[in-house]
Amino acid sequence: MVVSCLHNDYQLSTKNRQPNMAKRATYNKPKKKLTFLDIVKGNFLNRDEVKVHYKYFLLIFALMMIMIYSNHLVSKKIEKVNQLKEQAEEFKSRNAYAQSRLIKVKMESELSKEMEGDSLVSLENHPHKLLIKLDSIQKNGNQN
Repeated sequence: MVVSCLHNDYQLSTKNRQPNMAKRATYNKPKKKLTFLDIVKGNFLNRDEVKVHYKYFLLIFALMMIMIYSNHLVSKKIEKVNQLKEQAEEFKSRNAYAQSRLIKVKMESELSKEMEGDSLVSLENHPHKLLIKLDSIQKNGNQN
């Protein structure tokens, strides 16, 4: 009975214990306090906690580089769009100027000023239209 009790106690204690094979042997070094100067110099990268998770830090670094590059491409596109908008505004203003000049040239007052400059006089009476009937020409042509 004593043996069975000891055996049961041993089983209970082994169930609660975890094997030490998977754990890394750690040394009880006094942990140095992380200071601002360590962060600036980059000494925090040499700490054991960081060395264990270096893959995650590389992943974060790669993602940050991708994000910076994509922001760079976006800013270049924005510059190009702004440049094209400026060109479009310039072309719109040129078009408006050309249309205003065309309207000015088409105005009768402007035409009369140009005619006076060329020593032409505008007509007081409108010209008459001459209407020729084709039937009379064909009859005269057939008689000859």
